[in-house]
Parts: sequence; structure tokens; C-alpha cells
Amino acid sequence: MKTSRRSDAAGQAAVELVALLPLLVAVALAILQALAAGVALELAGHAAQSGAVALAEGRDGAAAARASLPGWARSRVRVELNGTQLRVHVTPPSPIPGIGERLTASATADAGRDR
Repeated sequence: MKTSRRSDAAGQAAVELVALLPLLVAVALAILQALAAGVALELAGHAAQSGAVALAEGRDGAAAARASLPGWARSRVRVELNGTQLRVHVTPPSPIPGIGERLTASATADAGRDR
């Protein structure tokens, strides 16, 4: 029985694809994690600015910072208030435990001089 070169090449390609699947999944997860970290950084900056504006208007800056975030991020935020300076930390979601905490994004905004 004789096999053609074409079927040998197709079999080899299938084996190579199966061998590369874990690498492709790892690269896709890394890209998604990087995107989540970028979103967390943008959200932290926006929340810090919103909180600083609220402080300048005499309102609760921490509450305003939390309210400016989407629902999924509200449980992943930590707000620190020091005088008129507001610091917001947002932890991105992660499918791998421990990675999100290492990629926590922080942003600071200042509402101006103390009154």
C-alpha cells in the first residue's frame, strides 16, 4: 500500500497545529490580560478625575470616583483620599489567579488647594 505525499503533508500539518494550540491559547490569554490592564488604567484615571472634580465642588470624592466606574470595576477599586489628593487603584479581571493583583492600575488627581 502506497501513501501519497499530499496525505503525509496533511497529517504533518495536523500534528503541528495540535502542538501549537497551547502556545496560541497562551498568547491569546496574554493579549486579553494586557487589554484588561489597559482598560483598568483608563478607568482609574477617569475615576480619579471624577473624584477630584467632586471634591472641588464640595462633594464626596471617593463616592464620585466609585460611581464613575462600570459595575464590574466597582468591586475591584480602592480609593485613597489625602487632603485634596485622590488616588484610585483598579485591579483588572484575570483568568489566572494572582495576575490581576500584580497589574493593578493607579491614578492620582488633585482637586486644588486645601480650603
